[in-house]
Amino acid sequence: MHIGRHVLIAVLMTVAMTVLLGLVYPLVVTGLAQLAFSDRANGQLIYREGRLVGSRLLGQPFSAPRYFHGRPSAAGRTGYDASASGGTNLGPTNRVLIAVVRERIAAAGRERPNVTVPIDMVTASASGLDPHIFVASAEFQVPRIARERGMGEGDVRAIVTQFTEGRDLGFLGERRVNVLLLNLALDERQGRPPSSSEKR
Repeated sequence: MHIGRHVLIAVLMTVAMTVLLGLVYPLVVTGLAQLAFSDRANGQLIYREGRLVGSRLLGQPFSAPRYFHGRPSAAGRTGYDASASGGTNLGPTNRVLIAVVRERIAAAGRERPNVTVPIDMVTASASGLDPHIFVASAEFQVPRIARERGMGEGDVRAIVTQFTEGRDLGFLGERRVNVLLLNLALDERQGRPPSSSEKR
């Protein structure tokens, strides 16, 4: 009987904790998040003309020359896969990583010869889904964007400046720009809705 009593208490505690921590707690936290931080809780999704175009929190591929390009991604087989977030886990002396970075440097060098290529243009972030690039990376791409869109470089830089975010707490990290917001602003400036087929 003594053992049976302990087993019963253990079973009841398991059921109670499962209900409390597996059901009640998540529902309360989700409800509070929806009430207090609805936009953040729902992924900070961005819609244009009733159509979902992305999230402020997740990077996505932009390859058309008229768009700013984000950081390379190692998330999933083709990159930018939110269900497979992660980096390459390759060390700085890994031959495969070195070869990939050299290829990216060479490609960037063809766009702007004799200009230093910012590090985040040739290396993936730890998550593979970083929505930002450093200001230096945006500046590197300004001449191409201006040329492809028929805009002055000063006009493109003004938009980059408008969307530049400062360092966290004023001293952590680098000044950065959200690539999706930047590209949407360029399209809106020219009265042109973004095309999912063109941006990829």
